Amino acid sequence: MTVAAMTRNPVVRLLSLPGRLDPSLMLAVAALASIGVVMVASASVTFADDNYGDAMYFLKRHLFYLVLGCGAAAVILRVPSRIWLENSRALLIMALVLLMLVLIPGVGREVNGARRWLALGPLNLQVAEVAKLLMVIFTAGYLKRHQRRMREQWQGFAAPVAMLAAVVLLLLIQPDFGSAVVISGTVLALLFLAGVKLWVFLCLLGAGGGMLALLAVASPYRMQRLVTFLDPWADQYNTGYQLTQSLIAFGRGEWLGVGLGNSIQKLFYLPEAHTDFVFAIFAEEFGLLGVLVMVALYALLIQRIFVVARWAVRRQDWFAAYSAFGIGVLMGGQAFINIGVTSGLLPTKGLTLPFVSYGGSSLLISFAMVALVLRIGAEMDDAAWGRAPGRQKGEGGR
Repeated sequence: MTVAAMTRNPVVRLLSLPGRLDPSLMLAVAALASIGVVMVASASVTFADDNYGDAMYFLKRHLFYLVLGCGAAAVILRVPSRIWLENSRALLIMALVLLMLVLIPGVGREVNGARRWLALGPLNLQVAEVAKLLMVIFTAGYLKRHQRRMREQWQGFAAPVAMLAAVVLLLLIQPDFGSAVVISGTVLALLFLAGVKLWVFLCLLGAGGGMLALLAVASPYRMQRLVTFLDPWADQYNTGYQLTQSLIAFGRGEWLGVGLGNSIQKLFYLPEAHTDFVFAIFAEEFGLLGVLVMVALYALLIQRIFVVARWAVRRQDWFAAYSAFGIGVLMGGQAFINIGVTSGLLPTKGLTLPFVSYGGSSLLISFAMVALVLRIGAEMDDAAWGRAPGRQKGEGGR
């Protein structure tokens, strides 16, 4: 088959990229993923050797999921964004089904008292990670279809709020309070961007915040986390142990760190050193300078995502705009919470650091989210490359 014939093939046209990809966004992802590989290897080596007899156990699994994530991203890059829009309702139903399946004994896998995973052969899928992306896609699709109603009638936001309540309820049953907070914040941010009346938004924000606060206070272990957060040193060998060890890691890092592989806190002092608290080990080994570099990479990642969203708004491609905004808010919020928790700025939450923490489901969905943003940018092309609309590719561009 000739090249000309291939380009006339509707399947080839459907699956081809309409434009170029944002190099700055890909650079940020590549840098963070590379740091993640190094830090998972460094933070897990002692724990893996002691528990599995293989110092590279977690690194091998992380690399496996990294390859899967790149494969998933390659597939998503070939799927037009309108396909996600057309199937947004079905995708939300799939998310709800997965969240219910994980609660069934014998189907969902329980770890440390939480039932959050589905065993898919050699893979363990954390369904909350899938629900994050699918909830963003559903909300973006709903806001595109009902944007005017959202602004004019308070009843317009009933459907996304009801779906959010269902997702949050299923997450809290697992329990997964951290994911519930991130998803709730993302959906509320999208409703605000969609132009919901201010008094309605404030009521939603107050009701949602009050409900989450009530759940935190009513649950003994969550209340203990809040008390520990306020003064971790008061019980540093019990409830405050993890946070104090994390703070010690930050303190040992000083300006330039102790050097890659030289962390002391990863030697069975800091629990979850390669997952939720990998940032603390990074701070210990690379110091304040390394922390600033990583924060700058996340800032670049979110900024480029918002650039794509902004140009989608200018072109009035509302599904693309809300999807990109939602992904940017979600990834930025999760990174902020993880960094805040490890540095003692926020109460402990079980959230991974995107692209850096060990966690197969988180890595897969992070790549999927960025791939969707890259696809949206490619469909606009000019927006992905930061040019003004209408400017020719050879005029003042890169």
